[in-house]
Amino acid sequence: QVQLVESGGGLVQAGDSLRLSCAASGRTFSSYAAGWFRQAPGKEREFVAAISYSGGTTYYADSVKGRFTISRDNAKNTVYLQMNSLKPEDTAVYYCAAKGSFRVIIRDYEYNYWGQGTWVTVSS
Repeated sequence: QVQLVESGGGLVQAGDSLRLSCAASGRTFSSYAAGWFRQAPGKEREFVAAISYSGGTTYYADSVKGRFTISRDNAKNTVYLQMNSLKPEDTAVYYCAAKGSFRVIIRDYEYNYWGQGTWVTVSS
């Protein structure tokens, strides 16, 4: 069983940066793939970024490529999402997800552990 807790969301202006953190419980998090998803009001949840268990492989949605960076520190059981050059269209609830896997996972239905989400609001 893995529990995920996101933090780091908030209200920022366009062009600002934020770093989200996802802290995981459990001693085997280093064998879990992880990802970030987001859901804006009135829209479906969408993929943002994913990272392999080791951190050696990452994958990004086209909408965030070059602006967001996913990383992880397995010694701290934490996955991060560094978000730079934020835009109003990045406004959403951001969710962290995890699944025991040795490959990168980009589809939300493949993940079996989810955090409660953290709000990110970007004003213009």
